Amino acid sequence: MAALCVEELLARAEQREAEPQRSVAVEKALELEFDLGNLLALDRNPPTSVPRAAGAPRESRLRSLARDNTQLLVAQLWGLPAGRAEGAAAGPLVAHLPEPSYRLPREKPLPRPRAPTRWEQFARLKGIRRRKRTSLVWDEAAKQGRRRWGYGRAGGDPARDWLIEVPAGADPAEDQFAKRLRDKRERVARNELNRLRNIARGALPGRGLHPTGHQGRAELGRASQVARVSTASLGRFQPRLPKEPAAPPARGGKKRRFEPLLGDLAAERSRQLELLRGLGSKKPPLDLTRAVNKQLREEDAEAAKGRKRGQRGKRGRQRPGAGKSKGKKGGARQQQKQRPAGRKRS
Repeated sequence: MAALCVEELLARAEQREAEPQRSVAVEKALELEFDLGNLLALDRNPPTSVPRAAGAPRESRLRSLARDNTQLLVAQLWGLPAGRAEGAAAGPLVAHLPEPSYRLPREKPLPRPRAPTRWEQFARLKGIRRRKRTSLVWDEAAKQGRRRWGYGRAGGDPARDWLIEVPAGADPAEDQFAKRLRDKRERVARNELNRLRNIARGALPGRGLHPTGHQGRAELGRASQVARVSTASLGRFQPRLPKEPAAPPARGGKKRRFEPLLGDLAAERSRQLELLRGLGSKKPPLDLTRAVNKQLREEDAEAAKGRKRGQRGKRGRQRPGAGKSKGKKGGARQQQKQRPAGRKRS
């Protein structure tokens, strides 16, 4: 790229300075339609004809049109009621936009509501309401207002105390500084564990994964599998654990393979000719494998019907014999009933 000389840069600067300043008043044949809620301006005026070949005039015309429409939109914004941001006297000046009149479509669906944490569930059950507190409090030691939390907070950092009073009932030989540091680390670790539990409870609904300290082997394996396929590549490039078993093969079907658009023209020509030859023939193509399989299925069906008929015949022959045996027993019982009862000997 050739470097620009100093004379060309000076000439361009003089040309820009020579251009008259544009006025804020813009005249249009048709008034623009404004939707100040969406910061939208619709220009119904027909554009002037600019030849397509002329790149620089066309670009300058579009820039000028965009500048004029933006000027009209900004003029409408200055007519809205305004106020100071956050109620401060020295805050920036902001305009109160009206409700939008055009409903614009969303690119993505609405986000799902966040799952409540355990503390939020407990507070809702007990009726505890959150009260907003100010971020500044009065520090008696410094005699000035300081932050409630963080660096430079009111009361100073307790970790920088040079003297700690030993509480009643504590071991006098115990290091209170080390104990304070250990308690702080435990609180931080407990808060982090609760935060991760809330994330797991809200991110995996309906998975049956309960973030507790007593998880079984099956539950841990299921959680590991869910975490593995949660990556962008569905776990394809995720490293495995030392004793983790190999993943079962995917049950997906075969992917379709398409021939390249620019390839072997002779092969493509032969495929097309073969297709036309098959469509032009009067005899339908015969699939030998399909025909043989159909014949085998019919023979198996006939053989199965024959076996069922033989079993039914055997059961039919056994019925008369079974009836005779039942008849003999029934006749013996009737003979016993018809015998006269003998007299008892005294």
